[in-house]
Amino acid sequence: MSLHGGAVVTVLVALLLGPALLGPVPRASAPSPRVDYVALGDSYSAGPFIPAQVLMAGTCLRSTHNYPSLLARMLQVRSFADMTCTGADTTDLTRSVPNKLPGPPPQPQLDALGPGTDLVTLGIGGNDFGLFGAVLRRCSPLARSDPTGAPCRNRYTVDGVDTKSRDAAGVEGRVAAVLSEIRRRAPGAEVWVIGYPRLFPERGTCPGLPFAEGDYRWADRIERLVNESLRSAAESVGAGFVDLYAGSRGHDVCAGSDAWVNGARQEIGRAAAFHPFREGMEAAARTIRRQLVAESALPFPLLSP
Repeated sequence: MSLHGGAVVTVLVALLLGPALLGPVPRASAPSPRVDYVALGDSYSAGPFIPAQVLMAGTCLRSTHNYPSLLARMLQVRSFADMTCTGADTTDLTRSVPNKLPGPPPQPQLDALGPGTDLVTLGIGGNDFGLFGAVLRRCSPLARSDPTGAPCRNRYTVDGVDTKSRDAAGVEGRVAAVLSEIRRRAPGAEVWVIGYPRLFPERGTCPGLPFAEGDYRWADRIERLVNESLRSAAESVGAGFVDLYAGSRGHDVCAGSDAWVNGARQEIGRAAAFHPFREGMEAAARTIRRQLVAESALPFPLLSP
């Protein structure tokens, strides 16, 4: 998902506040004998506003406490390249993105891959077709016009076609194409597609997610369709898939103190609006680690939970 408007200015202020806000940089453990890891993805992998933010990552708003960084430490990899970038969609994996903050512009994410890459994680797709951004930005204002109805679903239904459901299904082809390119550039790597955690509650509403009552279930369906597209894309090329949605039940935006995902407020030093908190990144890293240790052929250490 992408950030807009005053978010870039806000984070620049945060970066200028220095180490007290940004926190310490995690230290790596002893390396594994041969695992070289590259992380690719959007803001749900990058971790905007979660301390510590990587200053030289600029508008990528990349945290040293995102799940790729935590996973690299847990798996004790030999080398780690975190290319994740807030706002990225599948097209940004092969192109350089202009940078509005200090530091070099983000390079094409796939440029970090090579014949020596052993492990790749990919968390992408929610920004394609403006999917998550449109739903999360526009559904709240529309709710005021029909708080008990489904004005957002109606807004995106054209000639009887739910355009957001259509686009969510279209994510599969785009991600499958990216996975094929990853295979070409890193033919010896294990590739794992990472799904999105649960955003919307199973029932009820909450102030942190100010949607019309009828739009909660519709928005949840869009997210589930995106995750199914990611799973299908992974299966089509023989990549692995990690389901974060199922494991985050009870930790959605409306879960109060148990939430792993932030609500509508930007919280510098915690999480961007509608993005994972530190707790969500830690849970994601644990879930991914468990699946990799259980299913991967790579020499990962058997760590305690």
